[in-house]
Amino acid sequence: MTTPPPQQPPQGPYGAPQGPYGPPPQPPRSDPYGPQAPYAPTPYGPQAPYAPQPAPGPQPFGYPQGPPQPFGFPQGPPPPRRSRTGLIVGITVGALVVAGGIVFGVARLADVGETVAGRGFPAAEYRLTVPKKLLDGEYTLLKDSSSTDGREIEETYDPSIRDAKAVVTQYTSSAGGTLIVSGLWGRIKGPQFTRDKILEGATQTDGMTIAVPARDFTPEGYGITVACQVVRSEEGGLSSTIPMCAWGDDNTASFVAVVTPETASQDPEKVDLEKAALDTAEVRAESRRPIGAAQAG
Repeated sequence: MTTPPPQQPPQGPYGAPQGPYGPPPQPPRSDPYGPQAPYAPTPYGPQAPYAPQPAPGPQPFGYPQGPPQPFGFPQGPPPPRRSRTGLIVGITVGALVVAGGIVFGVARLADVGETVAGRGFPAAEYRLTVPKKLLDGEYTLLKDSSSTDGREIEETYDPSIRDAKAVVTQYTSSAGGTLIVSGLWGRIKGPQFTRDKILEGATQTDGMTIAVPARDFTPEGYGITVACQVVRSEEGGLSSTIPMCAWGDDNTASFVAVVTPETASQDPEKVDLEKAALDTAEVRAESRRPIGAAQAG
């Protein structure tokens, strides 16, 4: 008697052999979003329906693995809190930017009277430039707002200054310091008067008070007298110390403030104003150029 050949299991709709209990198990899908399990078991019982499961491999679009986040994007760790000194410097810089826009207000609206009487306007020989680096490359230009914040300086009438062009800039250092330069160039009839009024105008900003009155310094080798003072800034419940200086000559006058985390939290009486005056004289040397000369990088 001939033995009948073994019966083949019936074919599925796509040609795959099926066993007596349905189709054989299939290998995991290469679904980039991972398989979905309507009732995946957990140690505490079945999950709620349609709970997504972690994908067994790299996630789409290069996002890291992990539980789903709001709006479909993973969230990283919370940003580190800013240090107190960093916050102080940030507030101080904000106050100085405001001050930089009005430092010439007092000088330009004051009655110069006999201060410059009998003195003609000097020749236009020098201008202020905006170098990409200052203080031997320590500070890098962050913002040049001469055409916006400086517009009021240029448009306000002042009988002691002719052909005024403003320079208002902000520099930063890798150590967290900020350097503010707010000045002008043109033909200045009373350089010392303008210099002193610049410092006076800088303290007209709300929250700023003089902590150490202005003194004159003549840094060796620079041929210019610089006036420097220390002010205290009160803003947002924080107090900060700001050394600021100014110079004035026949063609240029400017306010300079170097703010660091160390000076911002320093006792005003302990601020090294000689160092501040030296920095200001160096800023002048690096940014003041003969008219027509190429600007230094």
